[in-house]
Amino acid sequence: MNTILLVEDNETIILGLKYALEQEKFNVKIAKNIKDAKNEEEFDLVLLDITLPDGNGFDLFKEIKKREDVPVIFLTAKDEEADIVKGLDLGAEDYVVKPFKVRELISRIKVALRRYNKLNKSLVECRGLVIDTENMEVKKNEKTLELTSLEYKILLMLFSNKNKLVTRDMLLDKIWDVAGNFVNDNTLTVYIKRIREKIGDNEGKIIKTVRGVGYRVDDEKE
Repeated sequence: MNTILLVEDNETIILGLKYALEQEKFNVKIAKNIKDAKNEEEFDLVLLDITLPDGNGFDLFKEIKKREDVPVIFLTAKDEEADIVKGLDLGAEDYVVKPFKVRELISRIKVALRRYNKLNKSLVECRGLVIDTENMEVKKNEKTLELTSLEYKILLMLFSNKNKLVTRDMLLDKIWDVAGNFVNDNTLTVYIKRIREKIGDNEGKIIKTVRGVGYRVDDEKE
């Protein structure tokens, strides 16, 4: 069940939207101002009014995006072209002007969630690297890196399990599945070394070695 954070101070809109969204099996969280919205966590999409009692929705949008990678739909009576352009330029998924048709809004919400989930599933990002799983490409600073099939699979496994320990045995099992032949522990060490060289991690700050156990990639900057 997807959770939607509705940031809105109009009681009539809140009651109507909450009911309609819950009928569509969405879980709905309500925040009537910026202060309350900042305290909310774990949601999949935000419906965000621009004019709020304690501030500007554009500013709240920026804060939400800093801590939550979720789609945001602006829901507002401000229909001036400049506001719409500003909202979309900031990176909003959509912009719906009041008054609106509830069924149309729900349709837009579903489209946004499908589009966002598809994008996130096809891209794995960490430490300045982007793995495009759909095209099997690895990029750094928009430049495509040349990795072999096995190097790609190892890197993808490490990045898909960021902030977790990936043991050497887990990696060896993965290589066996991909290559269809035996790869020993020393060969894995060579692969890791080559991957580090190609991604510019000669000091092992991205792919960290956990001695005697395996490797770990943390989603943080040094």
